[in-house]
Amino acid sequence: MATTSPIKKRIQKLKREYDSLRKGKTSLLAMIDEVEIPESVYNSNAIENSTLTLKETEKILLEMGVSRELSVREVFEAKNLARIIIYMRNKSQKQELNSELILFLHQMLISGINDDIAGRFRKKGEYVRVGTHIAPAPEHVEQMIKEILIEYSSDLDVYFIDKIAKFHLDFETIHPLVDGNGRIGRALINYQFFQLGFSGIIIRNKEKKKYYQAFDTYRYGKKTKAMEKIIALALTESLYKRVTYLKGGKVITLADYARQYKKSAPALFNAARRQNIPAFREKGVWKIVQSFKK
Repeated sequence: MATTSPIKKRIQKLKREYDSLRKGKTSLLAMIDEVEIPESVYNSNAIENSTLTLKETEKILLEMGVSRELSVREVFEAKNLARIIIYMRNKSQKQELNSELILFLHQMLISGINDDIAGRFRKKGEYVRVGTHIAPAPEHVEQMIKEILIEYSSDLDVYFIDKIAKFHLDFETIHPLVDGNGRIGRALINYQFFQLGFSGIIIRNKEKKKYYQAFDTYRYGKKTKAMEKIIALALTESLYKRVTYLKGGKVITLADYARQYKKSAPALFNAARRQNIPAFREKGVWKIVQSFKK
């Protein structure tokens, strides 16, 4: 099922506004992107059951000490994923999405963790599963990746969010790598958005259940709607955040907004989750421009 017309119109309107406002404000956008890296890294790793908190992730990326002994692997995972995010933002307009790029990003991610599997697809005898889903045999992986890359680049009539969602569903279903499939898959979503001139998105650990359910509905029913919705909402939130800061309004928490204007907090938070108001999250806290009139 394709993304609905109202969502398309909302994103189109936000993208026009974003493109208009961003002129001459490269440094502000770079600052927003940089500040967002720990949150992006934390959420993607947390989905894969990393024990690092957001604060610990921030400290690791700032080369600061933390108050407990950490797994060396988790420290590498945080630092490596941050490197990938920075690399993608710099290279998205210069390098097409292909198998070589996927493997290069995987090399960056797994470097220092398990160099035997870094930068290559699964080979003979390397089977993986996610829950009850057993990924295709290694012998088919390379060809299947080529096929979904061709489908993504050649399906010109399909709405971009639907294409990205389908590619992500297929990539994770193939699970082409021995380890790091989820984090690379989510990184590729952002690479695809960067190539289209959009900001990156964050798929949040708090929404992990819905995210995993979206794979089940695809693998067992070939339905893409759930993933399309997750990605569309995340992109809308990302655009709302950047448009808000580019306009220069005073940003307050949604809870403070509810108190100030005597609005129903539950109703506002529900509207935020549905992206029916221009709210966005920072470190898990919903925020909105103070001047918003609902």
